[in-house]
Amino acid sequence: MVAADVVIPFVSAASSDGFLGEHRWAAAILSLLIAVVVAWVVDRAIFHRGKRFAEAVMRDDLTSEVDTRMRFLRRLTTLVILVIGAMTALAQFDALSQLATTVLASSALLAAVIGFAARQTLANLIAGVMLTIAQPLRIGDSVAIEEESGTVEDVRLNYTVVRGGDGHRVFIPNERLASGVLRNDSIVEPQIDLEVDLWLPLALDADAVLDALARIEGTPVARIGEVASEGVRYTLSRGTVGPRERPLHASALRADALRALRERGLLSELAAS
Repeated sequence: MVAADVVIPFVSAASSDGFLGEHRWAAAILSLLIAVVVAWVVDRAIFHRGKRFAEAVMRDDLTSEVDTRMRFLRRLTTLVILVIGAMTALAQFDALSQLATTVLASSALLAAVIGFAARQTLANLIAGVMLTIAQPLRIGDSVAIEEESGTVEDVRLNYTVVRGGDGHRVFIPNERLASGVLRNDSIVEPQIDLEVDLWLPLALDADAVLDALARIEGTPVARIGEVASEGVRYTLSRGTVGPRERPLHASALRADALRALRERGLLSELAAS
């Protein structure tokens, strides 16, 4: 509420008489500029305070728990300050000020109208607050939501960003995360299994494929995960890695698998067929 104490008295005093009193557009623009500056200053203050806390207490960079909460708090604080700035700017105009006073007098009706018009946005915002407090997922966690899986890149006010293994990003509304089934592979254990799938044609010798994959560096575990009319899904596992390093290691494991199959001549058989 620091922004309200700074912005509103300053603009009210300035707009009562003098230049700003005669030029209400200038007063409104000044209110918005002050709100933007205050929002930026508060955002930077929260960020640096979090960094100092991490250095003093954890002697490390921000943990995933603190990072998730700090990002959400910074965005929520910025939103509140900008809303206060917008309300202060609108208050410079008598007609809008009187209208706002009349509407605010009917607070129940206002709440119903706003709630109906922005119910989805408010639901996502409230769900984001719940996710930030309960933290079933954090920045850097490896998660699976319905048919999407990947690494949590950001938790924003209305949606969460998940980066897939191939680099694509999925924007998932927070309400779906709060009400749906979420699988988190790294919330307890900092390391997760490195596992990739390879789809190969039915015509290939399954024993030869499994033998070739098992000889890859690091002695991975190769098995048949699924057999379908389109082909055979081979699952290849090799140790554990950190959630953020998983895409890079998964790419390297797939490259090793293709190299092993090529050296055994299995890809040549596939091309010949």
